[in-house]
Amino acid sequence: MSKRIAGPEIERLIQLLAKVPGLGPRSARRAALHLIKKKEQLMAPLAAAMGEAVEKVRVCSTCGNVDTVDPCTVCTDPRRDPTTVIVVEEVADLWALERAGAMNALYHVLGGTLSPLDGIGPDQLNIRQLVQRVSEGAITEVIIAVNATVEGQTTAHYLTDQLAGFEVKVTRLAHGVPVGGELDYLDEGTLAAALKSRTAF
Repeated sequence: MSKRIAGPEIERLIQLLAKVPGLGPRSARRAALHLIKKKEQLMAPLAAAMGEAVEKVRVCSTCGNVDTVDPCTVCTDPRRDPTTVIVVEEVADLWALERAGAMNALYHVLGGTLSPLDGIGPDQLNIRQLVQRVSEGAITEVIIAVNATVEGQTTAHYLTDQLAGFEVKVTRLAHGVPVGGELDYLDEGTLAAALKSRTAF
């Protein structure tokens, strides 16, 4: 049994921080100590921002993004191509693609991938909403941008089957050698995918 070294409020702060992805118990203690040390400059504004986020942040009913408005700013941006939708697993993937700035399309967040072993089937994901969006007829291309995992590929195949009856082109991200990557450092699966997806030079 470990000794309590701080009051219950500080212990609760550490326990909650430890639940944040990327922070284990030790990192959570360090983060808590840093916040306490910078109480006025950091902790108070962070608490206020988190309180405001709890009040105002909502999930977009169209695409599944998180924003303070519904529909979100991505869905309502008139400069985006309304005929192309990029399907991603999570909001973090949407944000990553936006940072890359490679396409000016709309998005659809699934909320995960199919994983029967974990009890995640089609009804637990935003698949029905995607099919509904496509059925409305404005979308001409669906880009499936899921992770190159077994679950991701299973989900991609399922989505392709679900969209087969519509007049829509279904594409997926290319897999293979990353920009700046060296062949010697890549795993066999990545090299095999790169060879399979080779293009004309």
